[in-house]
Amino acid sequence: MSPAHRTDDRSSAPHAADTHDVIRVHSARVNNLKDVSVEIPKRRLTVFTGVSGSGKSSLVFDTIAAESQRLINETYSAFVQGFMPTLARPDVDVLDGLTTAIIVDQQRMGADPRSTVGTATDANAMLRILFSRLGEPHIGPPSAYSFNTASVRASGGITVERGTKETVKATYRRTGGMCTRCEGRGTVSDIDLTQLYDDSKSLNEGALTIPGYSVDGWYGRIFSGCGFFDPDKPIRRFTEKELHDLLHREPTKIKVDGINLTYEGLIPKIQKSMLAKDVDALQPHVRAFVERAMTFTVCPECDGTRLSEGARSSRIDGISIADACAMQITDLAEWVRKLDVPSVAPLLTALRGTLDSFAEIGLGYLSLDRPAGTLSGGEAQRVRMIRHLGSSLTDVTYVFDEPTTGLHPHDIQRMNDLLLRLRDKGNTVLVVEHKPQTIAIADHVVDLGPGAGTAGGTVCYEGTVEGLRAGDTVTGRHLDDRAAPKESVRTPTGTLQIRGATAHNLQDVDVDIPLGVLVVVTGVAGSGKSSLVHGSIPADAGVVTVDQSPIRGSRRSNPATYTGLLDPIRKAFAKANGVKPALFSANSAGACPTCNGAGVVYTDLAMMAGVAATCEDCEGKRYQAAVLEHRLGGRDISEVLGMSVARAEEFFGSGEAHTPAARRILGRLADVGLGYLTLGQPLTTLSGGERQRLKLATRMGDKGGVHVLDEPTTGLHLADVEQLLALLDRLVDAGKSVVVVEHHPAVMAHADWIIDLGPGAGHDGGRIVFEGTPADLVAARSTLTGEHLAAYVGA
Repeated sequence: MSPAHRTDDRSSAPHAADTHDVIRVHSARVNNLKDVSVEIPKRRLTVFTGVSGSGKSSLVFDTIAAESQRLINETYSAFVQGFMPTLARPDVDVLDGLTTAIIVDQQRMGADPRSTVGTATDANAMLRILFSRLGEPHIGPPSAYSFNTASVRASGGITVERGTKETVKATYRRTGGMCTRCEGRGTVSDIDLTQLYDDSKSLNEGALTIPGYSVDGWYGRIFSGCGFFDPDKPIRRFTEKELHDLLHREPTKIKVDGINLTYEGLIPKIQKSMLAKDVDALQPHVRAFVERAMTFTVCPECDGTRLSEGARSSRIDGISIADACAMQITDLAEWVRKLDVPSVAPLLTALRGTLDSFAEIGLGYLSLDRPAGTLSGGEAQRVRMIRHLGSSLTDVTYVFDEPTTGLHPHDIQRMNDLLLRLRDKGNTVLVVEHKPQTIAIADHVVDLGPGAGTAGGTVCYEGTVEGLRAGDTVTGRHLDDRAAPKESVRTPTGTLQIRGATAHNLQDVDVDIPLGVLVVVTGVAGSGKSSLVHGSIPADAGVVTVDQSPIRGSRRSNPATYTGLLDPIRKAFAKANGVKPALFSANSAGACPTCNGAGVVYTDLAMMAGVAATCEDCEGKRYQAAVLEHRLGGRDISEVLGMSVARAEEFFGSGEAHTPAARRILGRLADVGLGYLTLGQPLTTLSGGERQRLKLATRMGDKGGVHVLDEPTTGLHLADVEQLLALLDRLVDAGKSVVVVEHHPAVMAHADWIIDLGPGAGHDGGRIVFEGTPADLVAARSTLTGEHLAAYVGA
């Protein structure tokens, strides 16, 4: 047999290595999944659909991605694993065919003041290299243009071996680009002294207004015994030295009543105890004080650019690196395109590619100096995507959590193209999504349901998009839903006037927002919607805002604690049993002493993965046995917290457990479509959409005439949008004015009035391009929104 013949023979049969073409999940039981088994094709785009709470995230993130992450972590040394988060193995019988998972979720980027859009991608690093090569005057290496690198200089002796050892005097210096005044933050903080004390009073009369600084305790004894000032003299009569000692004195050893103590000025003391901590982690009264006392102003030395004078002085064609980072990215891309220097051609090509990716992904309106913490969840997710678009990796599993969040229908097509590009590079792309436009491009669809919570957790359909459309699942039935503009719209009861709005990219906008009706503010991503609604509506207009900021909650937080529902429940139990309410809190007197009310015992195994085991004493109920003997309506407190919202609403509606205050809150939770949630479910297990609706339910009871909602359809299934529209109608009918920032065509069609911003994003937007009813917008088709809405309603 000839060698050639043998080669042909071998190539005709598939290689064993090419047969692993599916990710196989068998009997997954994570969260609400009920023995789910699926086979997901590799190197294809698979979309996971289903109503909110049906188990999509449990399958994709908590099972497939979590196990991939855990297996990768196990490849590191025990030493490295000690510094990594410990991940438990998901509750699943078989999980094979996994590849490395890269999760691109909607977690907001950290609010570190030195993190910007440029530093979060590779764009800033490439710009720094470019300026270090071409900038005039030349001031140093790339670090000289970095606001995260300080300039340092040191000198001393170093030992050099030249045959014999000798000590040589050497000077070391590193040139950094950090502004020395603001340390690369762009703003300087100052303390408002009027918030620290009332200068008309003496210390003994209670002049200090800092939380915890009472003269009745140790501070009073220290002020009296230090001898630096008279505690009975009003602060306004202090000499310059006395005021300096009170506010700024360095730590000084003193003796008070025979006890050795350290006295320190108020400002360095509160800087260490309050200002150096994460504001969100402080107690509410301390946080309120810090927000009052701290004032932030643009750094006068670098004018907010964060860079030293040297870094700002170096230019290419008259543009400094600070100017380049402040440009809108589409303009920066044009400027880079004009540079034609053969010596840095590969660098210019890579930089152009990265900047063009921003435009492709619909973020061309940002600038590289935009703080990362100010990006919305959808923007942060798309910024993370940019790193992966140019990646050399293939055969990777990319996992996306609703990548179309915050995108106008016009921008969704570009996002679809990017997802397909990632797939065509040979990657497996898994997308959790509700938008029909993205479901339509899927190679494979997995539909979970049929309901939410305990009513979900099963696979209702698996196959092609055409099969889903023809099938009888909730998603299939609603995939081609269309809403028509209302035949008659409500009449406004007044107007909220905005004049000369210039926040961010708004271009001197004048607009009258009608009151007493449902107003939808729309426009492409970056057109200025949030700037208009959040930055320009006067604060004294009685505004209740439900934005996209995440709910902060630990494993101990749950819907009952977050909404304030636990208070009336505890009081009802206490009243029925003649005991104190604190007994019915798992974070207080009633907590199981073994697990401290957590319900689980966490065991840290140092270099190995930690283990969470259900507490044996309380069996996960979180309460002491004695507390569970107290009953209300025949149920103990742990059984009540195990109820769903819908069941609890029924329970507290009548009979012995009748509690109107609890029923009111439960009614609001049911109104926003969270009837399936369990009262005691940890907040950490809720999806992004569920958290936003939990916030909406909590704020609905707030007093205020104007309710402002920021994309309330985030995370909502097509079938749930109708329920949201009914809720918005109820708010308006109750006399509220509702302003919604939204891209969903069904919400636009249902509006009484539409304000459309544009025509483009960034400096190409910021203007009102249409004001009127949805029917007028459809008829005019004068804007991008009008065209898409007309196509949606079939006009």
